[in-house]
Amino acid sequence: MVGKRIKTMEDFSEFVGLSRPTVSKYFSDPMSVRQKTRETIEQALKKSGFRPNIFAVNLNRRRSNILGVIIPNSTDPFYMALTRRIEMIANESGFLAFVLSSDGKAEMEDRAIKTLKSMNVAGAIIAPLGVESHHATLDELGRSVPLIYVDSPLDETSSFVGTNNRQSFNLIVDYLCRSGEPPCYFGMPHVNTNALTRQTAYLEAMDQFKMAPSIVELTDSKSWDFERFGFEEATRILTSGQGFPTRTVLCANDRVAFGVIAAAFQLGLKVGHGANYDLRVAGHDDHPLSRYACPPITTVAQNYNEIGRLAIEMLLGRLGEGEGPASAPAARILLNAELMLRTSA
Repeated sequence: MVGKRIKTMEDFSEFVGLSRPTVSKYFSDPMSVRQKTRETIEQALKKSGFRPNIFAVNLNRRRSNILGVIIPNSTDPFYMALTRRIEMIANESGFLAFVLSSDGKAEMEDRAIKTLKSMNVAGAIIAPLGVESHHATLDELGRSVPLIYVDSPLDETSSFVGTNNRQSFNLIVDYLCRSGEPPCYFGMPHVNTNALTRQTAYLEAMDQFKMAPSIVELTDSKSWDFERFGFEEATRILTSGQGFPTRTVLCANDRVAFGVIAAAFQLGLKVGHGANYDLRVAGHDDHPLSRYACPPITTVAQNYNEIGRLAIEMLLGRLGEGEGPASAPAARILLNAELMLRTSA
């Protein structure tokens, strides 16, 4: 094989001097071959620089070691932190996490789901678009491999790990009512189940504290560009002559709050807590950039590291790689949030 480029498993088998079945057995499970054989192959890999097509290897397995992950936005720090945690634990457990982004588009989510199925993934963790998701495609994948949903559940019966919105909104509504004018609610585009769930949680919290709720009327939107949505809607409201119903605005998430704060700034309004400020703005999620906003955003923190850990452990449990309650089918784990007091409210 001197001078010949090693491109295929056949080429590598010839190079290492072992049969193709033995080499394939090593790539499927290195511990399934004898130590001497394993050492020979590993030395040959270093010498040749050969890297097998991991996807082709997995297609020949009864169950692959690839776990699929689908998220709506690969550049969002929340999803970046979530997938980093998933990838780390998957790798420690001998699995490869393969991450795809739907970019907030139903057709791209559908294509990503079909891609995972074609790759013979062992299971998948999905942050679904929800409202526009192709449920039939997800159902088809779910019949062949276990699926765990994060961020927002697909429906009431799906296995899910996320934040307890009732608890988190109860927490922040309680604080806002005690510390100043009760909040009106600035929602998010109806792109997933969080839009309705969080609005309902706000209404329930206001009712519990015997306060009159106030929902800000917003333009119907299916955009995942939450910052622009918040900015444009807040600008429209603040320049209409009516303004917000109250001087305290509770946003459905921090990304919407970024836009609301930017609109207020451009219109010369001061956002903060106290008599010298025009508006209080609070959010939800504790987005990684919320503490660096101007002003830093009062919010409730989702524990995305814990969401990622529990989701991958639940999936590994479904695959027979884990133990404990997380391995039960159709499990639902709701994590409590923590109040983060900053200067925006």
